[in-house]
Amino acid sequence: MAKKTNTTLGLEENIEAVLAYLLGFVSGVFLLIVEKKNKFVRFHAMQSTVLFLCMTILNFVLGFIPFIGWMLAGLISLVGLILWLVSMYRAYRGEKFKWPIVGEFAEKKV
Repeated sequence: MAKKTNTTLGLEENIEAVLAYLLGFVSGVFLLIVEKKNKFVRFHAMQSTVLFLCMTILNFVLGFIPFIGWMLAGLISLVGLILWLVSMYRAYRGEKFKWPIVGEFAEKKV
């Protein structure tokens, strides 16, 4: 479990990190705006924002491509669900894990 630390919302840092993933990039952006104190939470908020915003845009673009695009969009949605669940689980455990490419970007921006 994550240790209790000082956060802007007054929650435990692992709970806030989970909330960063809860609504995808929407909750990530919200916590980037609100959370000013905790770098652990800000990292997860940035990673959530970048990861799920990219996946949303990719799904949107693939939706315009008949058949193959639709199948790929479905596959990306399934992968997104798995990434979402794993991200929330690992954030709850207090891990600062990085998804490839996105995690490095998030770490540099926070």
